[in-house]
Amino acid sequence: MSGFSNFAVSFTIISVLSGCLTSYTIGLKGGGPVVITWGWLGVGAMTLLVALAMAEVCSSYPTAGGLYYWSAKLARRNGPAWSWFTGWFNFIGQVAVTAAIVYGSAAFLNPLLDLQFGFDVSLGHTFTLFAILLVVHALLNQFGVKIVSLLSSVSVWWHVAGVAIVVGVLALKPSHHQSAGFVFTEFVNETGWQYGFYAALIGLLLSQYTLTGYDASAHMTEETHDAARSGPRGIVNSVLISVVAGWILLLGVTFAIQDYGKAVEGGPAEVFIAATGDTTGKLLILVSFGAQFFCGMSSVTANSRMIYAFSRDGALPFSSFWHRINKRSRTPTNAIWLAAGGAFVLALPAIWNLTAYLAVTSVAVIGLYIAYVIPTFLRLRQGDDFKAGPWNLGRWSRPIGTLAVVWVLFVSVVFMLPPANPITKDSFNYSPVAILVVLGGAGLWWVLSARKWFKGPKVQGSAAELAAIEKELQSLG
Repeated sequence: MSGFSNFAVSFTIISVLSGCLTSYTIGLKGGGPVVITWGWLGVGAMTLLVALAMAEVCSSYPTAGGLYYWSAKLARRNGPAWSWFTGWFNFIGQVAVTAAIVYGSAAFLNPLLDLQFGFDVSLGHTFTLFAILLVVHALLNQFGVKIVSLLSSVSVWWHVAGVAIVVGVLALKPSHHQSAGFVFTEFVNETGWQYGFYAALIGLLLSQYTLTGYDASAHMTEETHDAARSGPRGIVNSVLISVVAGWILLLGVTFAIQDYGKAVEGGPAEVFIAATGDTTGKLLILVSFGAQFFCGMSSVTANSRMIYAFSRDGALPFSSFWHRINKRSRTPTNAIWLAAGGAFVLALPAIWNLTAYLAVTSVAVIGLYIAYVIPTFLRLRQGDDFKAGPWNLGRWSRPIGTLAVVWVLFVSVVFMLPPANPITKDSFNYSPVAILVVLGGAGLWWVLSARKWFKGPKVQGSAAELAAIEKELQSLG
């Protein structure tokens, strides 16, 4: 894999056409245009620090194991324990981000089907579409390996062209645009909370949720030329270019808002229709949904590979079952369906809970970012003993790493707070409950059993391991 291909994987999974658009209403309610516009750049800058710190570790350990492998290697003591909990944070984060991406794409598709076929927009209909899309993604990953590979190659160009098309049409087609003062200074609080600052913090979830998934470049390093340099560059460049592309996209959508109240209710799909008319609006929805579909497909792929690796080390219940390879498709079929099934269960409250999407995105951010930053924290603890790779931050390593850790701790607290007032069963943010259940179970398992036998991740992608996998497949055949 070339350095560009490595970058393309992370850029596709970040997917500004997915995250920015499907979570746009979170920003509209929590702070409005000023938080969408400036919050994106602020969060983007802090995310870049996290990516830089991650990239430095990646250069030292360019292995497919990624985060929980790094934790095992960087810990001065109790390496298996650090690895165990990093892996579990990564697991819950990846399941949640799959749920969020696919549910968001279903919510985006529902208005188009309503306009075209009268399939009303409702929680029940959106969840039905979510379930169907999950099954399609799982089947593609199980049987359509070549199709998945082809679509992944197409995806990066679809995203680039898609952003250009959406922004270009929204700039030229509408007869009316919002003023620069509205886009850059207008503050709106529709969260129900009295304090504007609190509402703005909730609105930042739009930006932080979108900018996830760039650890994919690390997982692909063993398949990448000059991995110790190409992997870190893929991580950093995917974030940097996504920040620029996402800001342009958000500006384009916000300038095109025709009726703010309707935009809050209908999201970008309503903005597209109101600004450009039915036919052109439907085309923009379709272009955006295509990118979201690619992103969901890639997320299931990445999630299933993480599950496959984690279960190989015995770190999941019934690991031997999740680790099996399908002898016909040569894919980790059981891991694929666990990825889809876990996403389905996590999003189940969306049938009745109005803020379920926000809760799922919160779980994704908290799980993934804690997993991202644990290796950075352990690298800081090593001090001068850390052996830097060819791509490193030099004297900036400690300040950048420290800011990255502090930022992740901050957003992890913020995104567990109640997003709407009053707090009811329909608006309750269940992300703390989901995280507590999963990690509480993992912690209890560690104390009672796993600490006695879990020794950390095995070497991943080695010639010996690949030969063992081939032998296993031959025996299955």
